[in-house]
Amino acid sequence: MKADELDPMTTYAYDPRMQGFDPKFNDLPDYILGITKEIWEDRRIHTLHDYYAPDIHVRAPAGLTTGNQHVIGATMATLAEFPDRQLLGEDVIWSGDEQSGFLSSHRLLSTATHLGDGAYGAASGTKFTYRIIADCAARDNVIYDEWIIRDQGAIVRQLGIDPKRFAADQIQREGGPEAANQPLTPATDPPAVYTGTGNDNSVGVRYEEILGGIMSADLATVQRDYDRAVHLELPGGVTSHGWAAADQFWMGLRSSFPSATFTVHHRIGLDEAGMPPRAALRWSLHGTHDGWGAFGEPSGAEVYVMGISHAEFGTWGLRREFVLIDETAIWKQILLNG
Repeated sequence: MKADELDPMTTYAYDPRMQGFDPKFNDLPDYILGITKEIWEDRRIHTLHDYYAPDIHVRAPAGLTTGNQHVIGATMATLAEFPDRQLLGEDVIWSGDEQSGFLSSHRLLSTATHLGDGAYGAASGTKFTYRIIADCAARDNVIYDEWIIRDQGAIVRQLGIDPKRFAADQIQREGGPEAANQPLTPATDPPAVYTGTGNDNSVGVRYEEILGGIMSADLATVQRDYDRAVHLELPGGVTSHGWAAADQFWMGLRSSFPSATFTVHHRIGLDEAGMPPRAALRWSLHGTHDGWGAFGEPSGAEVYVMGISHAEFGTWGLRREFVLIDETAIWKQILLNG
């Protein structure tokens, strides 16, 4: 029996071990949480050779990384800058099976102190808290495709830097507009090895319909489908509550790109005993920065917004929502292409 077929009111006694995976992992969440701690906090970075495919594509809004060797290098650089970093796994929303491959949408709360020089400048001693969501495709004990978003807006704001200013400085550090690293776009995104689109669980379908309504300018869906006391965790490290806050966030994003195409690339709904009904969506907005909103004066730039969001539902609708986009990557595209 698959997880999206479970009755949330029933306790199941079954062996969840997965064919092809190390038997020390009980199930997919245990695998994802276990290897994350092993790599980052236990400092067994070399195990990335075992857990990540040699030619893996890791897609982030800031750009594409190919190969586990590059992942190892980036991991060491991050740990040199933030040596006390912890990755606290908040949730793993997953779909799939041993035969077709699993997809886990792993939400983490990261804590770290800026103790070394690196991508965020000279060591400042600043203590950070920010979220990450990583969508990882796994089979036979190996992750072979990944999509990841870090809340860069939260990081740079805690350094006292505006995301637009950070993007402008980044372009100059990388040698100017002609030499700067390009953020991820459909043109630079190679075909995925994992070709699944998730599952048809009703919770995921419901969340996709809610976001689809919002992106189609039906903002009445917020009061119709969200709990009036909804708890929101939004880009930039923003924690907020209620209908007005949800409306403000989604309106500010969509109104910046009113003609952009909204696409849901992956959808998971999950019912598990002891947990609320949950959903994970990976989605994008692709089009022109042609409206006033969260990203200021329209620039005419072509922009690709990569988003991942998680939702939990209760008696009165969507009760908790976690949304991640990378504001610095969006500003970088606007500055490079505007």
